[in-house]
Order: sequence, then C-alpha cells, then structure tokens
Amino acid sequence: MEIIKVRRPRPVLRTLPSATLPAMKDLAGKHIVLGLTGGIACYKSAELCRLLVKEGATVQAVMTQAAMQFITPVTMQALSNRTVYASQWDDRPANNMAHIQLSREADALLIAPCSADFMAKLVHGGADDLLSLMCLARPLDRVPLLLAPAMNREMWAHPATQRNVAQLTADACTILGVGVGDQACGETGDGRMLEPHELLQDVVAFFQPKSLAGKQVVITAGPTYEPIDPVRGITNLSSGKMGFAIARAAREAGASVTLVAGPVAQPTPRGVLQVNVQSASDMLAACLNVVPAADIFIAAAAVADWRPATVAEHKIKKDGSGSPPKLGFVENDDILATIAKMPRALSGDMFCVGFAAESQDLLQLATAKRAKKGVPLLVGNIGPATFGQDDNALLLVDAQGAREVPRNTKLALARELVTEIANRIKRA
Repeated sequence: MEIIKVRRPRPVLRTLPSATLPAMKDLAGKHIVLGLTGGIACYKSAELCRLLVKEGATVQAVMTQAAMQFITPVTMQALSNRTVYASQWDDRPANNMAHIQLSREADALLIAPCSADFMAKLVHGGADDLLSLMCLARPLDRVPLLLAPAMNREMWAHPATQRNVAQLTADACTILGVGVGDQACGETGDGRMLEPHELLQDVVAFFQPKSLAGKQVVITAGPTYEPIDPVRGITNLSSGKMGFAIARAAREAGASVTLVAGPVAQPTPRGVLQVNVQSASDMLAACLNVVPAADIFIAAAAVADWRPATVAEHKIKKDGSGSPPKLGFVENDDILATIAKMPRALSGDMFCVGFAAESQDLLQLATAKRAKKGVPLLVGNIGPATFGQDDNALLLVDAQGAREVPRNTKLALARELVTEIANRIKRA
C-alpha cells in the first residue's frame, strides 16, 4: 500500500507561548543620578528609585541637607544598592571631586522632588551644595537634566516660579510637569510631584527616539458596543491593549496623540488625549472630528460590523415560547474606509494604517482587506490569540507583500510599528 505524505502549510504567525518572551527593561544600561531636594514628596522618591532599578537602570542617589529632613540616606541606599552622596566635601571619590565624578557617569540627572528654591538656584547658576554643583558641572551636550517640581499650589502658580520654569526650559532642562490633587498642607491644586509610575513613564519616554516629533496622530482602540436593549449589547473580546500601546509609543516618539477608545479598562497613556465612545457610530463621529488635523490615522479598534436595526426601550423579556426574539441588523459605516477616502488621505498628507483581526487565513484575508480599504499599510493578527493578552504577533501587509513581526510584548510591537510608519512617511 502506498503511503502518501501530506505536507501541512506553515501557519502564518506561528508563535511562542507568552512565558518564553524575555522581560523587556526599557532602562537597561542607563545610569540615572536621582537627586532629592527638600519636600514631603521625598517619600515618593523611594518608590521612584525602586521602579527605575526594576526597569533596568542603575541609580545613584544624591540628597540635599533639606531632603534628609524628610527621608534618610539609609532608605535610598537600600533601594539603589549604592552609597548615597550628600556633601560636596565627600572624600570618597579618588580626586575628592564628587560633583565631577558623579555627573560624568550619568545618562541623565533626574531631580525628584525639585523644590521651588532649587529651581531658582538652577536658574541663577547657584552651586552651594553637591547636587547644585553637579547640575552646573554636568556636560550639557550629553547629560540632560530632568526636573520633577514639587511644591504648594500657590508657590507653583507664583510668577517667580513660572518665570523660572520658562527660563529652565529655555536652558534645555526638561520639566516633567506637576500633578493635581490633595497637598500635604491641606490645600488642593497644582504643584504636587507626579506619581512614581508617571515619572517612570516620562523617563522611559525621554530616551525613546523622537521619530514622530511634530506629528498629529489619531488612534482608535478597543471594542465597540452596540446596544440591543438597556442591559444587553453586541461587543467583542478586544481589550484595547494594542491600541493603547500604540498611543503610548507614538507619544514617546514625540507625536501629539488623540486616542478614540471604545469601552475598555485601560489607563490613559501619559500625555495622550483620550476620547471615550461606545458604538461604532460614536467612534466614527469622534474620528471625523479630529482627523482633519491628523498626519497619521491608525485604526486599531475592533469595530462591530453590524448593529441592531432597533434598540428596545426596555429589557427584552422571555415570552415562554422558547423562541429567541427576532433581531434585525444594519451594517455600520466603515470607519477606516471612510477616512481613507478623505482628500488628505488620498493625497498622502494623512498616512492611514488599518488593523485586521482574523481567526484563519490571515495573509489572504489581510491582503484582501488592505486592497479593499485602500490604505498603504495594514496590520494583521489572529484575534483569538491576542485579545486580552499582553503580547502579540503581527503581519505587516502593503502593496509589495507581507512581513511577519515575531511575537513580543504589545508595547515593543507598538514601538516597532511606530518606527515603521515614521520611516514610510520619510520615504514618501
């Protein structure tokens, strides 16, 4: 009897289990000097130090005398695993010049908290303690200075402080902004130091290439929800994680980002304007409101193709017949196709990117979808393998063919996609 061997086709996007993915540390190889000045926000600096180290950075803590009134060097030493420096007279460096040695080793100086007094000192080139000496002596061309202000709301709003902020910005310092909320003095308003996880995102973003600087980007993310009655509706399993990761990556790359999001439970990325919607019609209306100024439109949302023709005013009840209610459906407008046909998209002034979430035949279906939508780039993925997950694998489809992007974290993939888009825009 003849044995016939059947060769199975290699599946597109053959992936590895998530557990095999290496942990991504965004600050690996970076050395951060973390300066602490006087303020109750010093308690947040301990957690910030821990997060920086966890993200792969080495951290050298330097404290002013005022900072040591709020937190001890022992705490910072334990979290950084390095001796803390506090005096310009410290003789431990070989040449007795801590302000030179410590600043030369750094990839960045991060002052958190940065008090109003220390900001004023920086503006005028004051150098009467180790930390201010380091800021003044650092090589301006290769050691950036990042400031996380922390003070009372009246101090922050004072014209003198705002003049200092403007001057420090003009002097190429990076002001990371302030938070809004309750303050230790009992008042509420602007001026409190950003939370440690927010500062971590800002530091990570600072080191990312600014390939989309000056660009306006609109991104859709998450599912849509099409109501049947007041308590039921049609939706899907999209978590929005990929779209939110793209929004973060685009912002890191220097773009101004508007994120149009369906019903999801994801935190808004730092610096991103989020517009919340529910239905496909809501999402289309929101997009049409913001895309006229966009340079890039990325349709990452999993939008419902159909919606109920009518929405019941009250909850639909069982009638005892055993038969389900009869529902009529109408097709939703195609958001990507609509925007891709706008004059700015057709002229190339707005670069459009689509997404295709399929359950089979990804290459074939994604290729057909790109041609039908009329977009220069379409990103395909297997929906059941990515919905709700922290990782994904992508298929980039354009007029020349397709390229697989191996499974990785969604943030890593988002950064790669942003770089791909930036390169295509430059070549256009």
